[in-house]
Amino acid sequence: MSQRTPTEQIATDGPRADWRGWSALVVLMLPVLLVSIDNTILNFALPAIARDLEPTSAQQLWIIDAYSLVLAGLLVTAGTLGDRFGRRRVLLIGAVGFTLVSVGAAFAPTSEWLIAARALMGVFGAALMPSTMSLLRSTFRNRDQRRIAIAAWAGMFAAGGALGPVVGGLLIEHYPWQSVFLLAVPMLVLMLILAPFFVKESRDPSPGPIDGWSIVLSMAALGPLAFGIKEFAVHGWIGLIPIAIGLAFGWWFVRRQLRTPHPMLDMSLFRRAKFSGSLVINLCCVMGYIGFLYFVSQHLQMIVGLSPMMAGIALIPGAVMSMSAGFIVTPFARRFSPARVVPIVLSIAVAGFVLVAVAGAHDVWMLVLAFVLMGAGAGAAQTVSGELIISSAPPAKAGAASAISETAYEFGAVLGTSILGGIITGWYRSALVLPPGLPDTAGIHARETLAGAMNEAENISGPLGDALRKAAADAFDGGVVLTSLIGAGLLVIASVVAATTLGRSRASSPR
Repeated sequence: MSQRTPTEQIATDGPRADWRGWSALVVLMLPVLLVSIDNTILNFALPAIARDLEPTSAQQLWIIDAYSLVLAGLLVTAGTLGDRFGRRRVLLIGAVGFTLVSVGAAFAPTSEWLIAARALMGVFGAALMPSTMSLLRSTFRNRDQRRIAIAAWAGMFAAGGALGPVVGGLLIEHYPWQSVFLLAVPMLVLMLILAPFFVKESRDPSPGPIDGWSIVLSMAALGPLAFGIKEFAVHGWIGLIPIAIGLAFGWWFVRRQLRTPHPMLDMSLFRRAKFSGSLVINLCCVMGYIGFLYFVSQHLQMIVGLSPMMAGIALIPGAVMSMSAGFIVTPFARRFSPARVVPIVLSIAVAGFVLVAVAGAHDVWMLVLAFVLMGAGAGAAQTVSGELIISSAPPAKAGAASAISETAYEFGAVLGTSILGGIITGWYRSALVLPPGLPDTAGIHARETLAGAMNEAENISGPLGDALRKAAADAFDGGVVLTSLIGAGLLVIASVVAATTLGRSRASSPR
């Protein structure tokens, strides 16, 4: 390895943060936890929402996905605005907006209202996430400390995804479903009070002019692309139209970035194998992780029959492992190459998916063990790859780099719900064999969603209701086996990417 220049040495071994820096880390974990919880909390609230608002199967997916779709489309723009106008300022604006819209979502009278509120939450959520990661970069300039901070960030993000169903289950057990949205209020109000005292402002010292065309093009690329992927998963080939539109605008965006003297996004970052490889790893990990949570939350409640609170408690071991894995892997990441560490930890997560595919989803303890394995592998891998993404970027472009990283996370969440969720829905509908004698109206509702089938089974009761309940459970769990194999395949791909792109050096610095 070539000798480091003084600039590289500073970037890698900068001054160590004091107590104020660690206090800032605690404050910045609040929005990270909240935004990641919001990716999965509705999985457990969805049955209650379905009973109250009676959404169609498409609307159910939109209630979950509208947030992530909008978030993914705006992350790059929000990260760039933070680089220019101040990352802490953008963070605080996002917190205020997210709090107000969450209150509006809590009082949604219709499915359409709730979908719109979730989309608007995505607008302000986009202002929260890139700011947290880029502020960590400016706060922790010493690489060893930054590894710990990124481990905390990745652990909190993974834990939030796992705790979403846990918190959702506890709230739904004792309060109406509206309570899952009001959760944002105390967390963000606390952050708004503490952030001005502990979090230092940072921005790009030479941001250049605002490129309005680039902002429009980035949104026109990411929004239709995310929407098209979702539509393709649910409705088939018609989704290719918005995908093509998104790719066309994406090509236009890249072309503009390469030609303008002050690009909104430094495209040279993607030429760095570690940067691009780490993005793919995070995308695959989040996709499999969120896809698992999508089906396990429904299985535990509607098939096993656990209460929302008990179903949430069943996922606590996996949530704890998700939080712990990043800290456990950090000392190994200092000593060994990421090209070796990441494939090893991902093999643990692969074992979790294979366990579900082979043993099925009937045994609750098997699901608990599988989720622990997934949390361990995914949490550790995302910690290592997340630190590589941030360390690869110049400090002045931390917001844009963080936004790209967040876009991978959010697209993973969208893909996990849309593609894996869409596969389960499609399998369920094709495999469901309705028992003879079932009323036509009940059959229509049963074929629409698992929740609809279980509601109709409860209304009908008796032997016919039991037969419908068993048929729905068998059809749904058949899709679980298929999606578990797909999840395992995604992590195998991530392992190959890690082995071939992350390099052999354990401490290479940004160039």
